[in-house]
Amino acid sequence: MDIQHLIDRLEDLIDEGRHMPFSKFTMIDEERALELIDQMRISIPEEIEKSSRILAQRDRILAQANEEAARIIQQGRDRSEQLIDREAMVQAAQSRAANVIEQARQEAEGITGDADQYVLDNLSALEQKLNKLISEVRAGIQHVYEQGAAKGSQPPQQFVAPATVREQVNVTNSATETR
Repeated sequence: MDIQHLIDRLEDLIDEGRHMPFSKFTMIDEERALELIDQMRISIPEEIEKSSRILAQRDRILAQANEEAARIIQQGRDRSEQLIDREAMVQAAQSRAANVIEQARQEAEGITGDADQYVLDNLSALEQKLNKLISEVRAGIQHVYEQGAAKGSQPPQQFVAPATVREQVNVTNSATETR
């Protein structure tokens, strides 16, 4: 399942929750929230697998580029050997072979650079999605704990929300109150 869809469902769950009168708190169905979080945990490895496929594709493209470069280099060598047999064309053959080798190297570098950029772009997008998901999950957890604090229960000691998550919860709560 798409991680973005799961995030949308979690947001809908929060929006559908009952708002406590005269407070910024919202009651949500804990079982549904935990179910969505479990589905997110399952979905994240799928995103990682997708990244692995992208890396494998990059490796395949690099291998093809190296094979093509080797083929072009071998063609250049073969051609230069044929020209060396002719005394008058020895210099021209060596120059041409060097040009073919340099061109192959430049083409291989270009393909490698493009493949690396493609992988970086996809991994950066995945990183942004994962960071956003983590922030939203932390904000949801903090929100649930804050609701629990209003009822007298204490959050587990191992959970400490970063200041930015707390700020996001306050912004989310403000937006919820205006609805």
